[in-house]
Amino acid sequence: MQHPSITEKYFPALKERNFRIYWLGQCLSLIGTWMQNVGQSWLVLELTGSAQKLSIINALQFFPMMLFSLFAGPIIDSFPKKRILLFTQSALAILALILAFLTWTNIIQYWMVLILAVLLGIVQLIDNPCRHAFVIELSGKEALTNAVALNSTAFNLARMAGPAVAGLLIEAIGIAPCFFLNGISFIAVILALLFIKVQVKTDLKKPESIKEILNQTKEGIIYTARNKNILTPLLLLGVISLFIINYNIMIPTFSKTILHRTVSGYGFLMTSLGLGSFFAALTLAMKSTKGPTLIRLYGGALGVSIAYITLSFQTDYTVTALLLGFIGFCSISLSTSTNAVLQLESDNAHRGRVMSIFMLIFGGVTPIGALYSGTVIERFGVPIYLQVSGAIGLAASIIALFNIHFLSHVIRKRNRNLK
Repeated sequence: MQHPSITEKYFPALKERNFRIYWLGQCLSLIGTWMQNVGQSWLVLELTGSAQKLSIINALQFFPMMLFSLFAGPIIDSFPKKRILLFTQSALAILALILAFLTWTNIIQYWMVLILAVLLGIVQLIDNPCRHAFVIELSGKEALTNAVALNSTAFNLARMAGPAVAGLLIEAIGIAPCFFLNGISFIAVILALLFIKVQVKTDLKKPESIKEILNQTKEGIIYTARNKNILTPLLLLGVISLFIINYNIMIPTFSKTILHRTVSGYGFLMTSLGLGSFFAALTLAMKSTKGPTLIRLYGGALGVSIAYITLSFQTDYTVTALLLGFIGFCSISLSTSTNAVLQLESDNAHRGRVMSIFMLIFGGVTPIGALYSGTVIERFGVPIYLQVSGAIGLAASIIALFNIHFLSHVIRKRNRNLK
């Protein structure tokens, strides 16, 4: 009797040619993305020395998603997703190269970073939910949970490698190469999209007016609100995203003001976060045949909240790195499990709109979360921010546990259908 290979047993999504090519392209490109994230945060701190001004950058970058994410859904459901991604990935590459040029020539000023952050947010408004909704077309429904977890693995592998490389690169030759390498890295995804072959749907109904877009958006909201299997995880994720997942503000400020570290020290803290996230995503991928579970949803929310409170009492670099690894593990367990539940529970006609709502909850609240975290840190310090945010997350998790019986029934039913 022939035993299944490791790929067949643990990573069935990689057997699909289209998903395999696309995933490899993402692995390369996402490293560049995380290099730019670190470079941009450090650039703003060098230009301004203000955590609050850094929070404004992060807020503006996600502001378009907060305002217009719901309206992106009808567009994504109405056009071929491959064509949309070719456009958005090319636009992201151009923006990264512009930032690289401005930084390299020493022209860069704070207001220029603000403008580029807004433009980046506008492109990501379409790009992010489209990438999530595109996965099922590449992997098929049976391998979807595994594909979602593998995408998260790639994202967090990049989160682990990108910041460390960026920190060393910035100390050695400056910030601009981080942005340049990110711009070049988008070529990997663009080439992958050109090589994959997906069936072009001819029954896509394109909205013909603003009114029709609004009506389709409203329909997506009603569909989500009426489906408690989708709504319950979304609400918990929303609270954690708003108050806790503000790592681009908290970690560089914690590194600089509490631990008194240089940019390389900050980079390796981000790597610790990425390492924990990577192991969480890899674990989820290997266990994906069992489907999403309650321990990953609620356990992730509880774990990240408790770890935030614990971190507020730390001044030791090693302990901080370990706690950030645990925070990364818990936050990815929550977000990836939520992502899988939403895609499995939504039908083909509404999936783009559901994932747009997911991006609104997961990323669209970032402007509010960034302003909240930056303001609290500026006025009261990082420890108070960690304690208050951790307490809010803990309270939300405990309240959400009252729904555990209902959601447990739903997930058990879903997992039986997957077998």
